[in-house]
Amino acid sequence: MPAASEWIQGWSHLVPAGGSVLDVACGHGRHMRWFYERKHPVTGIDKAPEAIESIAPWGATIVADIEAGPWPLPGQRFAGVVVTNYLWRPLLPTIVDSVAPGGVLLYETFAVGNETVGRPARAEFLLKPGELLQACRDLRIVAYEEGFLDAPARFVQRIAAVRPAPSMDGPLRAPLRTPLQGPV
Repeated sequence: MPAASEWIQGWSHLVPAGGSVLDVACGHGRHMRWFYERKHPVTGIDKAPEAIESIAPWGATIVADIEAGPWPLPGQRFAGVVVTNYLWRPLLPTIVDSVAPGGVLLYETFAVGNETVGRPARAEFLLKPGELLQACRDLRIVAYEEGFLDAPARFVQRIAAVRPAPSMDGPLRAPLRTPLQGPV
């Protein structure tokens, strides 16, 4: 199994200790395993039953076609929401809304330009410039990158964004005391 994404590893410290993590389009669960090994309760969603069966030991699993059917976790929020190498634009608001107050969204996927170096190459699977920033406009952006990576060659957008939690007296806490550890 491939290792967890460097981006996810590097910003995983933002997920509150012991907080529940949702891995969207989890595939064979490299990020589920990463968080499970760090003592987080984990839920993975994927449409491929064969992938889901193999990762059941690491947490709750849901077989669901989230592009054709309803969102399987309406109203549920998580301390961490992880998405890598997946884009379905109609689901972006739901994914962002799944981040609990004080929780973090860690998202990394392909961007425009990738069609020049490989797959995916179709526009519907590639983020437009700044699109991930716009989708996360109601969150606090801790880190954002947009550009070219090699090994393997790809164009990406990736973000680590926190949903502010109300403080004891009501207003949103500011500033965030977030260590800027970054990718490992």
